[in-house]
Amino acid sequence: MITCYLKYIIDGHKIPEFEDYARRWIPIVNRMGGTHHGYFLPHEGASNIAYALFSFPSLAAYEEYRNCMADDADCVATLDLEKRNRSIISYERSFMRPVLE
Repeated sequence: MITCYLKYIIDGHKIPEFEDYARRWIPIVNRMGGTHHGYFLPHEGASNIAYALFSFPSLAAYEEYRNCMADDADCVATLDLEKRNRSIISYERSFMRPVLE
């Protein structure tokens, strides 16, 4: 299993727009074979940092998800929405693996 960790720098004046974007991705990732662990929005501290975590069974499964995104109507619509809203300034993507017993 791999977990994708996303750190977003967002426009602090567009948190509602980012939250809408985030809510749309959760069922998409789940439908496309991943397990979304949620988005985490600013509450205390920095007002422009958000995080997301989701897992796939393998890096190959994640890559398949990425390849399928271009043909998925929900993915395309969500990405287009963000192009219009411009709530995300930048993001960093990292992959982690769990330590199991």
